[in-house]
Amino acid sequence: MTTFLRRTLFIVMLAVIWEVTSRLSTLPDFMFPTLSQVLQTLFYGLVDGQIGIAIFKSMSRLLIGFSVAVLLGLLLGYWIWRSKWVEDTLGFLITALQSIPSIVWFPLAIIWFGLNDFSILFIVAIGATWTMTINATSGFKNVPQLYQRVAKTLGSGGFHFLRTVILPASVPQIISGLRIAWAFSWRALMAGELLGSGGGLGHLLETGRSLGQMDLVISVMIIIGVIGTIMDNLVFLRLERNVQKKWGIQ
Repeated sequence: MTTFLRRTLFIVMLAVIWEVTSRLSTLPDFMFPTLSQVLQTLFYGLVDGQIGIAIFKSMSRLLIGFSVAVLLGLLLGYWIWRSKWVEDTLGFLITALQSIPSIVWFPLAIIWFGLNDFSILFIVAIGATWTMTINATSGFKNVPQLYQRVAKTLGSGGFHFLRTVILPASVPQIISGLRIAWAFSWRALMAGELLGSGGGLGHLLETGRSLGQMDLVISVMIIIGVIGTIMDNLVFLRLERNVQKKWGIQ
């Protein structure tokens, strides 16, 4: 039995259990809606564009915040790798900041930027920057010394040394960092949109909660899960496997 078939059968089994349990339950529909009701809400939400618009707004914010986090993470990682003094000071601080949930920054973001898109973009970027920095630093440090000595012996240095030796040899670790950073950005985005405004999937979740429409809430949760799974399996996991295969790791 293939992996796809096993997963399909497992999802079908869960769907049947959900439908039967919700129909037999004494809880009202707004607390425990049936799967068919959730799918109907999801269908109409996609048809009338409500969910589609929310997906577009969320993904736009996510791509901007994630891009900023990747750029900052690579720059900070390179800086920490190059300087022992920076590693002992800034590197120590970044390790401490990574343990702080990104949503904790939201009150500060509101004070600094107001309750708008900038606040959400800030916590999205902050949610992935520290993880990306730590992974980039680890990738740069794990470049074999043999590669570096050979390149310097052949006259490589400066940006040429970084472009042709350090970055290519760090790719496996950087790809892993991208995958983890994306997950952190996705979670930070949902948390920010739940508390913020301006549309998006998180704001749609809050709308469903305030109106007591659990079918809408669960529909958005399904969309969030599907998007996260697609990005992880079809983009980052595949990219990571291709890199590992090319490097002979897998």
